[in-house]
Amino acid sequence: MATVIRPARPEDVDDILQLIVDLATYEKEPESVKATPELLRKNLFETPYAHAILAFIPGEAKPVGLALYFFNYSTWTGRPGMYLEDLYVSPESRGKGLGKALFAELGRIAQEKECARLDWSVLKWNAPSIAFYEKTLNASPMSEWLGMRLQEDGIESLKKFRADASS
Repeated sequence: MATVIRPARPEDVDDILQLIVDLATYEKEPESVKATPELLRKNLFETPYAHAILAFIPGEAKPVGLALYFFNYSTWTGRPGMYLEDLYVSPESRGKGLGKALFAELGRIAQEKECARLDWSVLKWNAPSIAFYEKTLNASPMSEWLGMRLQEDGIESLKKFRADASS
């Protein structure tokens, strides 16, 4: 089956949000989705902090897959990198090559942008995805790295260091 992979467009925002909600539901955290059509429109298209590509089954109007990514920079390689924030294929569309097609397009974009790396994270319990990444893509887990995160309240608390830095 030939799939169609294309860059997201502003008119896709509602479909992108639905795929994000579907992903969050799959990951058992639907209440964590704070994205809105307005935020997606602003941050994907007006000031593009991130980019998205969509996967379609021929003849279908709605996308069944999403890859959302952004670029970062590696001080060690001196080159940009790509970070895959999320990749999702609807359950009824899995096993049809859509994940491979999305990764193929990500690889094309990464090479076009001369990226030295393509990184992403996967939940430890997501055995099917881990198996796909390791066996099909030959991806290597980065067990020596521990992911760290500050959320909004943590970012806000960084203000306390501003006065220390200026004194």
